[in-house]
Amino acid sequence: MTSSSNHIYPVIWQENKVLLIDQTRLPEEYSVVEIALVEDMAQAIKTMIVRGAPAIGVAAAYGMYLGAREIETDNVEQFLNQLEKIAQLLRQTRPTAVNLFWAIARMLKTAYESIGTVAEIKSTLLDTAQEIQLEDLQTCQEIGDRGLAVLPTEPQRLSILTHCNAGSLATAGYGTALGVIRSAWREQRLARVYADETRPRLQGAKLTAWECVQEGIPVTVITDSMAAHCMQKGMIDAVVVGADRIAANGDAANKIGTYSLAIVAQAHNIPFFVAAPFSTIDFELADGSQIAIEERDAQEIYQIGTTKICPSGVDFYNPAFDVTPANLIKAIITEKGAIQPSELINYRAVIAK
Repeated sequence: MTSSSNHIYPVIWQENKVLLIDQTRLPEEYSVVEIALVEDMAQAIKTMIVRGAPAIGVAAAYGMYLGAREIETDNVEQFLNQLEKIAQLLRQTRPTAVNLFWAIARMLKTAYESIGTVAEIKSTLLDTAQEIQLEDLQTCQEIGDRGLAVLPTEPQRLSILTHCNAGSLATAGYGTALGVIRSAWREQRLARVYADETRPRLQGAKLTAWECVQEGIPVTVITDSMAAHCMQKGMIDAVVVGADRIAANGDAANKIGTYSLAIVAQAHNIPFFVAAPFSTIDFELADGSQIAIEERDAQEIYQIGTTKICPSGVDFYNPAFDVTPANLIKAIITEKGAIQPSELINYRAVIAK
């Protein structure tokens, strides 16, 4: 939903149900889906009605509450056993986005540590889901401001390239990579956003461009294969992308095509930044080779809308993400500040809370 200032909130709790902007219908149609059952939330996450790692985390937290609300027992132990099954249902929706697992784990921790009746635990779970949502909104605003401090100082107004959508639609309502861009626009440091269209689902062309239009931010959409040309022509001053999971060494998984963008940025001496909340860092993974990469339906490649664009009889490979090695990343911009990938491990204690 959008406010009077055109601000975008993809997940809203309202009158005992969750409202989701249906991101599969943008930009042609702005519509809202009402979710009251955990099974429907799981399907919404899986089919990308809601997408973007932080937004998935918020949606999953509310999904945990929706599932908990339906459990019909006054026995706390039985309630917790059934809540574990709900958690497993939600975990199976998207394997790469660490925020999904983080939010589910936090909801489970809340349930196990709550003292009181089942009804009281359910109420506490709703409070926790709302806390996760509010914290993400505040975190993204902090990421935006922290990112602004490390962007190139010249020129005064920057042209920034981004990939996929790491904006309000992908978070609780401000954005990670697009949060940095929003902060730059607010402080008159931004000339233009260049948005990769982001094949095969076109999140850049459809979602990032739509967000920019809503807020009057100048945006130019290019195909993924045009990025190197634009850098060669001196049209790009910095690259800022989001991340779905970051390993302890700073390797970062993001939408497919991000890795090649980082290589090209390095070749042209253009700083490449990853913007993500601390909850996206998975200190249990030593490096990016351990990040599970989701593979999606071949139809995303061979079909655009209802139009088939490939001949019959060919094979398809459709990984949804790739991993950018830490040595290609200038800094990881978090709510705690911009961190060198090699120093990320020193911040492990920050997340242990």
